[in-house]
Amino acid sequence: MKTTMFKNKIVNTMLLAAACGIALAVVTPKANLARAAVNPNAKVIEITAKKFEFTPSEITLKKGEPVILRLTSADRVHGFMSKPLKIDTDIPPGKTTDVAVTPDSAGGFTVICDHYCGTGHGNMKMKVTVVE
Repeated sequence: MKTTMFKNKIVNTMLLAAACGIALAVVTPKANLARAAVNPNAKVIEITAKKFEFTPSEITLKKGEPVILRLTSADRVHGFMSKPLKIDTDIPPGKTTDVAVTPDSAGGFTVICDHYCGTGHGNMKMKVTVVE
């Protein structure tokens, strides 16, 4: 009886692992979704993150005009988040992360790094101005 219970646990564990593997295989990364959702002729703006700063520190976008923000990190994982612009992604070092953005309202917005990166982390911000 113990042998049967042990075999059932092994089979159940294997089935669970297989189901998880299948689920992971069909999930599309956020960056690929962003690329697919935007016009291929959209303007690309390159942004680099490194400890305590984004370069450039300010960008200007046009309301209703789709752009791709091409994000890279020079040193470690950083976050790139602005709730009003509907952006929330990670920027891993050594990889490029594309984020499609089409601003729907004019104004000034702040993007922050939401991954703690040291004592200057609280000042790691970027200004996004959206014009009509």
